[in-house]
Amino acid sequence: MSRTVLVTGATGYIGRHVVRVFLDHGYEVVGSTRDASRLPELKAAIAPSLENREAIERLRLVELDLDRDEGWGAALQGVDALIHTASPFPLTEPDDRAALIRTAEDGARRAIEAAAAAGVRDVVLTSSVVAMFEDGGGEKTYDESDWTDPDRPETGAYPASKTLAERTAWELAERHGINLAVINPGLVVGPPLGKGYGSSVQLIERMLSGKDPVQPRLRLAICDVRDVALAHLRALEAPEAKGHRHLIADGVYWFREVAGLVKEAVPQSKAKLREAPNWLIRAMAVFMADAKGIVPNLGRAFEIDNTRMRTVLGIEPRDSRNSIRETALWLKGQGKG
Repeated sequence: MSRTVLVTGATGYIGRHVVRVFLDHGYEVVGSTRDASRLPELKAAIAPSLENREAIERLRLVELDLDRDEGWGAALQGVDALIHTASPFPLTEPDDRAALIRTAEDGARRAIEAAAAAGVRDVVLTSSVVAMFEDGGGEKTYDESDWTDPDRPETGAYPASKTLAERTAWELAERHGINLAVINPGLVVGPPLGKGYGSSVQLIERMLSGKDPVQPRLRLAICDVRDVALAHLRALEAPEAKGHRHLIADGVYWFREVAGLVKEAVPQSKAKLREAPNWLIRAMAVFMADAKGIVPNLGRAFEIDNTRMRTVLGIEPRDSRNSIRETALWLKGQGKG
C-alpha cells in the first residue's frame, strides 16, 4: 500500500510542484486549501506534468485555514506524513506586520500540534533562506547553522515570519517527538503548473514589464521550484535529513544579473538593466517602506553553502539562470510583460 501525505498549501506555486513529485513517487496525496472546490482546476494543472497522468486520481483536497483550528485533526487521520508548505509570502512589506507573523507562526503551530495529536511523526516544513540571512551581516557564506534575528529593527516582516514559524516548529517537534526536516529555499523560480503563481514569479513579471526603472544593488539566493519540490520528498525519505535544515539554492545573483537574464530570454521586454546607486535607494527609503526594507543588504556580496542539498538530499541543483529564462518565457506565453 502507498503512503499518504498531507500537503498544506497544495494550490500554491510551490505546493503544486510538491504534490506532483509525491504523486509521481506513488504517494496518496491529501492537499489542503481554503476552497476544496478547486480540485478540478488543480488536477487539470498538475496532470499534464505527471509521468503517469492516472496518478492524479490519488489526489484529493480538504479545507484548512492557517488562522483557524477547524478541520486539522480530521485532515490528518490516516496520514503518514505532513508536508507543511503553506505560509503567506508578500512581495512588499505588508501594512500589518503583526498579522503576517501571526498567521505564519500560528499556522506552523496548528500543523505540528495536529500532527502530534494524530500520531503523525514525520513532518517536512517549508521555511526560507530568509530565516538564515542576517540583515546587514556582511560578506559571509551562509549555511544551515545561521539564523536571522527577528527582533532586529532592520528585519522585515517576511523574514521575521519565516524565522519565528520555523523556531515554533522546531520547539514543538522536540516537545512532541516529531521527526522534523526543514527546507530553506532561496527565491523560487521556474515554470508554474497552471496559471496561478506566487510572489517570487511576480518578481520576474515585474522585471519583464519594466515596472522599476533601475535595479537595486541587491543579491538573491535563487533556486528552481522543481528542486524545491524534490527536496521535500528527499527530506521525508532520507533518515539523515531528519532533525536538520536544508538550504536549497544553486547560487547567488545580483538583481541586475536576473534582469539581464529576463531580457536575454525576452529581448522585446521592458526589463531595465541599469543598477541604482546605493545612495538613491537610501534616499527612496525615507519615503517608501518597501525600499527601507532592503537598505541593510545593499551591496552585500554574500555566498551560500548548499552542501546538505547535494550530499544529504542527493540533489544536484539546476542552473538558476536557465530557470529564470524559463520563467520569463512562461510569463510571456501568458501574455505578461
